[in-house]
Amino acid sequence: MSAELDAARELLARWPVVDGHNDLPWALREQVRYDLDRRDIAADQSAFLHTDIPRLRAGGVGAQFWSVYVRADYAGDKAVSATLEQIDVVRQLVARYPDELRLALTADDMETARAEGRIASLMGAEGGHSIHNSPATLRALHRLGVRYMTLTHNDTIDWADSATDEPRHDGLTAFGEEIVREMNRCGMLVDLSHVAATTMRDALRTSRAPVIFSHSSSRAVCDHPRNIPDDVLAQLPANGGVAMATFVPKFVLPAAVEWTRQADENMRAHGLHHLDTTEEGMAVHRAFEAAHPRPKATAATVADHLDHMREVAGADHIGIGGDYDGTAFTPDGLADVAGYPHLIAELQRRKWSEADLAKLTWKNAVRVLRAAEDVARDEQASRPPSAAARTAQRRDRQNGWPAGSR
Repeated sequence: MSAELDAARELLARWPVVDGHNDLPWALREQVRYDLDRRDIAADQSAFLHTDIPRLRAGGVGAQFWSVYVRADYAGDKAVSATLEQIDVVRQLVARYPDELRLALTADDMETARAEGRIASLMGAEGGHSIHNSPATLRALHRLGVRYMTLTHNDTIDWADSATDEPRHDGLTAFGEEIVREMNRCGMLVDLSHVAATTMRDALRTSRAPVIFSHSSSRAVCDHPRNIPDDVLAQLPANGGVAMATFVPKFVLPAAVEWTRQADENMRAHGLHHLDTTEEGMAVHRAFEAAHPRPKATAATVADHLDHMREVAGADHIGIGGDYDGTAFTPDGLADVAGYPHLIAELQRRKWSEADLAKLTWKNAVRVLRAAEDVARDEQASRPPSAAARTAQRRDRQNGWPAGSR
């Protein structure tokens, strides 16, 4: 096994991981209210976090999309303000560790960081509630460095249906389609993790730029609504997009789905949010796990998803989005951000070529951001910033008028 891991690490030295989703900013908010002295990620933080710089280095991570997530019950201006605080802490981290991290706003920045031996740090907003139905706020987040937005989180919002909530729109509303077009115009990637399959299909039909799934796996392998149906995966070659497989056990291991539902109910019974990863929350999680041993996912479980996703979408359209520090439980061998070599070693055992592995870890993510930048240049040359309002767009759709026709 040591020789296999050495071979995986050698590949990652050439083609490091671009991870699509890491919730370290939210963990820092929840655990220490952004007191970075108390969670100095230059040192080992394994007692508290899945992520620190030594483990990012050990895992062969070359670029990280830091999620600037805020909870979906943070509505309106509260959501916008909290998102700004999340962006601020990412920028603080980059400023605090300049020899290790480099802020990346473009695909060229990612390549520069790799050449310098630094970890490219990008940002993704997780949920359209973060813009409070405002194209202008969307543009402001892009100017601050946000390079993707997940259209929903766990709750359906005013203009898009979530995978894990009751549908209200049959996908995207007309205003939601306008938000997708404005994201294309900005150069912000449309992220379809968390959204309903109807929303996925509407976004793929609407977007001129490639889309991403920042942390979603295959629904054919594990039938969970957070995963991607095969008909959607099959559309990625025409769109140019990338599906980044996640490691969250309840999304990758069928036996873990029901166990996690019970664990979530236990958290709520203790008055805690089911995604709580504070010390108090983790103590409740650990007590439940001790009484009810959980089914264990492994690196091979994730590899099964990647095998299927490659078969359906092709090697040019897959990536990795671990969701570290956004989940209480992780697979064996992928306990934290140091674990990526275990996944690469498993794929090498399955005879994945270096060419396909390089696309999985690095090349696809860089290409998709560059493509979004190219589309944005064309869009900005041909149309002005959107001034759409959600109420007007809803009325347009009800009357059968094209979005933005009035």
